[in-house]
Amino acid sequence: MNEELAADAAAAAARHARYGRLPERVHFEDMTEEVEAAPGRIGASYDPEGSWKHYSCLALDLGL
Repeated sequence: MNEELAADAAAAAARHARYGRLPERVHFEDMTEEVEAAPGRIGASYDPEGSWKHYSCLALDLGL
C-alpha cells in the first residue's frame, strides 16, 4: 500500500513539475502582423462579369 502511495506521489510531483504553471501570456501585438495591400493585385478585386464562373446551383446543373 505504501508503494502505491509513493508511486502516486512521485507521479503527482512529476506532473506538477511539467504542468504546474501556465505558459507565458502572448500579447496581441505579437499575434498580428500588418502588411500593406498592393493596389491592383490579381484576385483581390470583385469581377461581376466573371463571377458566374464560381456560381453553383443544383437546379441550374440539372437544367431546371
